[in-house]
Amino acid sequence: MLPHPGIYALNHLLNAEAWARDKLKPYAGQCVEFRSPPLPALYLVILDSGLVSRAAQDAVPNLIVTIGPGALPASLRGEDTLMREIGIDGNADLAGTVQYLFRHLRWDLAEDLSKVFGDVLAQRMVTEGRRFAAWNREAAGKLAQNFAEYWIEEQPLLARPADVRQFLAEADRLRDDLARLEKRIENLTGKA
Repeated sequence: MLPHPGIYALNHLLNAEAWARDKLKPYAGQCVEFRSPPLPALYLVILDSGLVSRAAQDAVPNLIVTIGPGALPASLRGEDTLMREIGIDGNADLAGTVQYLFRHLRWDLAEDLSKVFGDVLAQRMVTEGRRFAAWNREAAGKLAQNFAEYWIEEQPLLARPADVRQFLAEADRLRDDLARLEKRIENLTGKA
């Protein structure tokens, strides 16, 4: 049976960083369950070496990591936004270690590519890949801005923020006027 791609990728990252394996070694034998509905849960057991392996389906997890459906879009907005889409429940020490690894463990793509293409070409590939990704983010941002402008100005589907603020201020003023009118009516009917 082939190993799960997630396990292979995680062990690849852990093999590259001894400090990360050292952080996991104290938790050897503990089980971590990763949930990302609608995908089936993935159960991992931490090995003595600091690497991970598939745990039995009936294993009782010491830690449950739930990845929400908004995690992928949130990852584009930054690490803090992504962390709000991930729920962690269970052993507090293990949870802290997993969060630390998530924030600090990085894939050195240039290192892996250099084994196949050489150092110079690998570095150039990574640099150009980052430029391309930045261009895509910028293009997506401009496209979203253009759609918003179109839906506000040309084909009103969205309200301008200033119009919304004005509407809310007028609604507040109307509410206050109504409260004053009710108080006057109360005073007049109470005196009659």
